[in-house]
Amino acid sequence: MTTLPLEDYNIYVGDCWEAFNGFLADSHYSKVFVIVDENTEQLCLPKLKAHCPTLLEAQLIRVTAGEQHKNIESCQHIWSTMMAAKADRKALTVNLGGGVIGDMGGFCASTFKRGMDFVQVPTTLLSQVDASIGGKLGIDFADVKNSVGLFANPKAVFVLPNFLETLSARELRSGFAEIIKHALIADHRQWMSLLQEEDLQQIAWEQVIVHSLGIKQRVVEEDPFERGLRKALNFGHTIGHAVESQALHSDDPLLHGEAIAVGMVAELFLSHKVLGLPLEKVQQATDYLLTHYGRRRIDLSNPALLLSLMRNDKKNEGGKINFSLLPELGQVQVNQTCEEALILESLNFYQDSCHQPTNAR
Repeated sequence: MTTLPLEDYNIYVGDCWEAFNGFLADSHYSKVFVIVDENTEQLCLPKLKAHCPTLLEAQLIRVTAGEQHKNIESCQHIWSTMMAAKADRKALTVNLGGGVIGDMGGFCASTFKRGMDFVQVPTTLLSQVDASIGGKLGIDFADVKNSVGLFANPKAVFVLPNFLETLSARELRSGFAEIIKHALIADHRQWMSLLQEEDLQQIAWEQVIVHSLGIKQRVVEEDPFERGLRKALNFGHTIGHAVESQALHSDDPLLHGEAIAVGMVAELFLSHKVLGLPLEKVQQATDYLLTHYGRRRIDLSNPALLLSLMRNDKKNEGGKINFSLLPELGQVQVNQTCEEALILESLNFYQDSCHQPTNAR
């Protein structure tokens, strides 16, 4: 087990059941809630109960899986269940699931009666390397991702890589996008190492997760409330979130990491145009992303909608669409703005790249 100490809490990675049981024994909570969806209830909850007997008496709160359910209606269900159970501020919420449950469960716990404690037990690769650190909580509103929320830290995070065995190959790839992002913005050596990874099933996940969390930990500790450097973590997300939101109600919705892969390709192009990232490096990273994430056609029939979604991004300032872009692979510059015509050109670059053969890496 590896322990990553943050200022207010610890992240435990690996075989951390003993640490989890110790936390529960020392805390003496008045009541414990465990938030699950239909997937984590079936695949992950039995392991949790088998290793943590204290949780056999915890009250389950069931929500429906999927980003489209990360909304105020689901929050009302969670709050109503807590209220009916006469929960007080000395209760604990255990969020057993991916980013949706972590974001929404933490948001509900932090706002119920002005705040109860919560812990994160992320079960997807995406949540283990991204949503498990940083204290950003929230829900989607008016088709804008994470537009209602707050900053609040968990009491602890328990990352168990064994839960990755419950994931489909598609879900595993989705989470891998955030690992790629961390390397592209902050660690060229790690990027060169990832270039050699072709079969995600063969990766030693604990080591990779710890390394990726270490990158995010450094950024978050320097800028906990996203006023400067932390915006670096937005690489690929300005465009990616817009594409994800647009596809959410379509017949072919994208997983978060799939949308961020689209966003990274487009924003690599913007990095070339705005900061001079060499074109051969744009192509290298683009080929790698397309190899792992395929060639997903995106709907460019309504560019005004995509731009509108980008303008609603909470990181924008002064009416300008804000990007974090790469002057070099492994480096990042925040607070970069682009003309709307160039943003649309970057989306066409992604679309055109989908029709080109990838180069040998």
